[in-house]
Amino acid sequence: QVQLVESGGGLVQPGGSLRLSCAASGVAFSMTTMGWYRQASGKQRELVASIASTGTTVYADSVKGRFTIARDVAKNTINLRMGSLKPEDTAVYYCKANPVHLGGEYWGQGTQVTVSS
Repeated sequence: QVQLVESGGGLVQPGGSLRLSCAASGVAFSMTTMGWYRQASGKQRELVASIASTGTTVYADSVKGRFTIARDVAKNTINLRMGSLKPEDTAVYYCKANPVHLGGEYWGQGTQVTVSS
């Protein structure tokens, strides 16, 4: 059974930083693309960043240079370091797994990030 548990969201002032973590169980990181998505109120869910099993990363243009995705294979965890946060980064952030060896996609429950003064 695949399970993704996000943590690290909260309230931060503009210009501040946060780190999100996603602990994954039931998947082999060596065969899984992991990603962070976000959904702001009234908007569609969008890709923030992803990291393939090869380590290749992809970022949305809106977060390039500010966010960094990384994985800890030993802990089956991915992290999203967010810096220079802006009010428009406010959203519910979701972790997603695409395990090649299992097929399909799996989502975490989401964690709220609010950027406000």
